[in-house]
Amino acid sequence: MMKLYCGIGPNSYRVRIFMAEKGVDVPRVDVDLTKGEHKTPQFLELNSLGQIPVLVLDDGTVITESIAICRYLEALHPTPALFGSDAVSQGKVEMWNRRAEIEIFGTIGSIALHSDPMFAERLVQFPAFAETQREAVPAKWAWLDREIADGRPFIAGDQYSVADITAAVAAWLGAFFGADIPDSLVNVHHWLDRVQKRPSWNA
Repeated sequence: MMKLYCGIGPNSYRVRIFMAEKGVDVPRVDVDLTKGEHKTPQFLELNSLGQIPVLVLDDGTVITESIAICRYLEALHPTPALFGSDAVSQGKVEMWNRRAEIEIFGTIGSIALHSDPMFAERLVQFPAFAETQREAVPAKWAWLDREIADGRPFIAGDQYSVADITAAVAAWLGAFFGADIPDSLVNVHHWLDRVQKRPSWNA
């Protein structure tokens, strides 16, 4: 039976939202990061990096990385299309998802990686770097605010996509670590409010 190993954290949240949008239900195995369950020999056999989420298929095939898991699920359940429905929209969604990952998600993720004690064993932490990334967050959101000032309802265009999931979860993570979206960025706040009203937000 297909199983999704997941737990707290933004990448598991991205996959849960994606599945909720698809109406897909995959049995879940909760991995408690606070208890180090992601570092047990049994889990490391699934993912040598000791990270979640992990999707295990019926035949034992293992897929890690949140976007890779989402792409697999998209192939199985193509509607609604969350990676675009034609060549142009697929290119746009890929572009905007990458931009959201690199410019926003990655910046906020660096705050978490270099400030949260949970990650102290994963890498050498530089708290000063976390603070420089925190200072960079408002400008990252201001960039997106300008980009969506044309009135489009979602980041990649007229249709909700994985790019919206990535950016919205980045906002969720930023709020948790005190790196909120500036109040003055009206376009981003309107977009985020639209996304957070979707039932999938509570996945």
